[in-house]
Amino acid sequence: MTKLLDGSNITLGTCYYPEHWGREMWADDLCRMGEAGIKVVRVAEFAWNKIEPREGEYTYEFFDDFLDLAEKMGMRVIFCTPTATPPAWLTETYPEVLNATRDGALIHHGSRRHYNYNSPVYREYCANIVEHIARHYAGHPAVIGWQIDNEFNCENWAFYSESDTFAFRRFLKEKYGTVERLNEAWGTVFWNQTYTAFSEVYVPRRTNTGAVNPHLELDYIRFISESVCSFAAMQADILRGYLKPGDFITTNGMFGHIDNHELTRDNLDFYTYDSYPNFGYCVDGFRPDEPMKDRWWSRNLTETRSISPKFGIMEQQSGANGWNVSMEAPTPRPGQMTLWTMQSIAHGADYISYFRWRTCPFGTEMYWHGILDYSGRENRRLLELKEIAKKLERLQEVAGGRYDARVAILRDYDNVWDAEVDHWHGRIQRPSEDALFVALQQRHIMFDYIYLDDFVSAGQLARYSMLFYPHPEILTPQRMKLLENYVAAGGKIVFGCRTGQKDQRGFCVTEKLPGLASYLTGADVPEYSLAAPDEADVRIVWDGVKLTAPIFRDMLAAVGENAKVLARYEGGSYAGEPALTSNSFGAGKAYYYGSTFDVDTVKYFLDKLSITELLEQILCVPETCEFAVRRKEATDYIFVLNYTKNEAKITLNFPMDELLSGAREDGEIILPGYGVKVYRRSLKL
Repeated sequence: MTKLLDGSNITLGTCYYPEHWGREMWADDLCRMGEAGIKVVRVAEFAWNKIEPREGEYTYEFFDDFLDLAEKMGMRVIFCTPTATPPAWLTETYPEVLNATRDGALIHHGSRRHYNYNSPVYREYCANIVEHIARHYAGHPAVIGWQIDNEFNCENWAFYSESDTFAFRRFLKEKYGTVERLNEAWGTVFWNQTYTAFSEVYVPRRTNTGAVNPHLELDYIRFISESVCSFAAMQADILRGYLKPGDFITTNGMFGHIDNHELTRDNLDFYTYDSYPNFGYCVDGFRPDEPMKDRWWSRNLTETRSISPKFGIMEQQSGANGWNVSMEAPTPRPGQMTLWTMQSIAHGADYISYFRWRTCPFGTEMYWHGILDYSGRENRRLLELKEIAKKLERLQEVAGGRYDARVAILRDYDNVWDAEVDHWHGRIQRPSEDALFVALQQRHIMFDYIYLDDFVSAGQLARYSMLFYPHPEILTPQRMKLLENYVAAGGKIVFGCRTGQKDQRGFCVTEKLPGLASYLTGADVPEYSLAAPDEADVRIVWDGVKLTAPIFRDMLAAVGENAKVLARYEGGSYAGEPALTSNSFGAGKAYYYGSTFDVDTVKYFLDKLSITELLEQILCVPETCEFAVRRKEATDYIFVLNYTKNEAKITLNFPMDELLSGAREDGEIILPGYGVKVYRRSLKL
């Protein structure tokens, strides 16, 4: 029996759509999959009509036949609930299940994800179809797990139907109890927005200025997340009543306006991500000078790992991307399919499922290519898949290993969502997070994302020698206490400008800035400003090195005997004023940087704070390559990935076993374009 993500193996799968192909093709496809190393197929996420072709009429023969054939041929199946695409008979009879635009116009049948989570009618019909398919198919020996829906909030993560307004009112009643408390929480006295009853509250709608109360908007995003989690919970609760021992529940994607940590923690056995690094070469968005390209997907994998340390890839890039109406990306070059597979594994994935087996010759995604093209002929990508399968036979000992990082970037959903609502916040948050990723990648310093919530402990933070919390405008006493304990025990943390400016409602605090962070940082912010266009050349000078100060600037002061000024502004109206402070706090230090981060600034912080990757003593790798380590018991598995088409030179300072070739390597090694090496290093003395 194939087991996924139990730490015993790395498994290959693919997405398959038997409803797109004649039954006479199934056996040959499954046979060829098996010969290529595929052991698991995902099915049925868009196949509601194959099970309930008309309301209340059920037919199971189609997937019965497929599952029986899969079992006969030794293929295991992940079965999906088909709720991402309600059938035409449902949307036509019950239009209230449809989502709507901000102006209230219905989003009609004809694409996908056109429903809203909060329609009582839609929930009823979804519960019904999930109950029927789970009762019928869950006991089948070919089925090893379930995927709920498909890519929650993909394409659209805003919902404006009448059902959403009713549900939003219920959400607010439960949260605030009275309309008076709601008014206080949203500051509705401003612009005379005060409500006298919950029935006067709506999801965001078009306004005269285009602006919506920002505190309403923040609660609305929280409401969307709760709606998704509730919709998933409804399905998970049904499925768990029918699971065989050892079978799992997951979902896939990673899209906005969802607390994916809560979603996973409360409903799933693990999370799966859909990884498409070829978007880094998207024709419409491609910039020749962009240094990261497909390497950006390592950031997404890091995000996935923060949600679910044990995770898989439900859709891994295997062909060109494109819909007939949007999105264009070229076919992966020879070696890139292998590179991107190893990228996922290096970051912790033990299940890789390629999208898709055959490229569909019709429909919106007819240019979204899979392993095979329309003809199904043997091609270069299939041959590369077979080579990947052979490589994975040599990597099975890596399964269950954990990504080994010593630096973390802190996030929380309050600030992620506030940066969407608040233009000022978003302008500084996005470039700083980009800069952190690029700098850490180029310095080969592995990092994790840690989302601060009620489930994060001081012990979890203690494993990291350094934390970056770039611009947490919203702070809470609980989070600050956690960070104070971390620093007091010897940790280092770096904050950026506008820290502590807001409370959880999104109100700007009236205390001296940086608000709740003042005690830890030993900093005071007597004044602040957006960077004026005629002061674009202002610099921050730290030990003679000039750093940029883009977008926003906090004027600082060091407060307390343990606080020091480390750098000052040069030029502009803040010339000579403090721009960077440090504060000794217990055994550790907190730093407050009064501006936005760029790549050079992050690198200088790493140098000054002596943050290096210890493995650079073992091997030297150029900036064009990523290295990542999965640690398992007393062994490190070191992945080196070359993201360029050119050869890269790496140097091993000690001999190590290279698992993919089986060779013992030492000294200077030439890594071919898009090449990968995986070294084994024992930690035993």
